[in-house]
Amino acid sequence: MNLSKNPTLNRVLVTGGAGYVGAVLVPRLLEAGYAVTVLDLYIYGEEALAGCRSHPQLREVKGDLRDPETVKNALEGCDAVIHLACISNDPSFELNPDLGRSINLDAFRPLVRASKAADVKRFIYASSSSVYGIKEGVEVTEDLTLEPLTDYSRFKADCEEILEREREPGFATVTIRPATVCGYSPRQRLDVVVNILTNLGYHKGEILVFGGSQLRPNINIQDMANAYLVLLAAVDSDVDGRVFNAGYENHPVMELAQIVRRKVGDHVTLRVEETDDLRSYHVSSRKIREELGFEPQHTIDDAVEGLVDAFRNNKLPDSLENPLYFNIKQMQRISLT
Repeated sequence: MNLSKNPTLNRVLVTGGAGYVGAVLVPRLLEAGYAVTVLDLYIYGEEALAGCRSHPQLREVKGDLRDPETVKNALEGCDAVIHLACISNDPSFELNPDLGRSINLDAFRPLVRASKAADVKRFIYASSSSVYGIKEGVEVTEDLTLEPLTDYSRFKADCEEILEREREPGFATVTIRPATVCGYSPRQRLDVVVNILTNLGYHKGEILVFGGSQLRPNINIQDMANAYLVLLAAVDSDVDGRVFNAGYENHPVMELAQIVRRKVGDHVTLRVEETDDLRSYHVSSRKIREELGFEPQHTIDDAVEGLVDAFRNNKLPDSLENPLYFNIKQMQRISLT
């Protein structure tokens, strides 16, 4: 697995670089030798990048992805773009559909075209495994049809198509479809499945599981950062115009809860309630492994351990209620338009 710096790419723009994944990825890019520009609204606080803020190769642009001049400024001197910024997860999106559309779809083509105008050589788009919709009883590979079920996932699929249309010689594009990310980040999310279960298990001593047999694909946030480094390190011919899933373990929800119980303690009780929603997702990451050598190094157990350590060391105070850890609560709080 090649995580070394690509000698043809020097400065990387990370949109949403102060978000959940970005706050782990940006320090890793700096460590690998890249110069990094972050474009973010910082609606979840200014501290996500505090650990690397003094780095001489880090440039931060606080601003809106929807503003052309801000985007032009952020792209100055950049050779690559990793586009993470979006209104993420369906509840946050549904809170304000017009806002979600303006950021997740309407701003996308202008960003891509501005990137080309700035002589960006590689554009990496963070899509989502949700674009597949429900694929019962099959291994979900990149060649399956897309059947998105929500505006959030439909716009992700639309942006994939836009990016392919904008691709041209000298402007290599690649799309990654991550599974659900889990684990500790300086900009923590506690509204995704593994993180939810760990928060409840640690602080309440009880985990409520609806159903339990449903498969849910996850990827440790450290491996998610590695995946972007792999996409940057690859030569153009290996990634240009390509799409890759990125996941690791497809666990039943009950098994995820049992992992949490093992890591938190035997005092944690598991309570099961019936549900009509027994949809399962089994995302295959064989293609990115075989073609780019991407091998996850961090388990779901590791992600839970990292969260438990953060709770024990008071890195995530008031984790059951603080809006900063829950996208929809913070969106409601600030009324972003």
